[in-house]
Amino acid sequence: MSIEIQISGDTIRLGQLLKLSGIVGSGSEAKDLLASEAVLVNGEPEGRRGRQLHVGDTVLVGGNELLVSSS
Repeated sequence: MSIEIQISGDTIRLGQLLKLSGIVGSGSEAKDLLASEAVLVNGEPEGRRGRQLHVGDTVLVGGNELLVSSS
């Protein structure tokens, strides 16, 4: 399932994107998710919730594809 997430600025942190999409409810849940499940950013494994994402980046987590877009 592909979900487009619109952001107002130029960047968003991975943890914030996961919260905004509803995949996790808090930063600690994001940290646990990244430690226990494979998360891919633009096809590459990522474990840092502070990773800066830009418009056009894609995140694959738990069968969901999140596409970062501008609002």
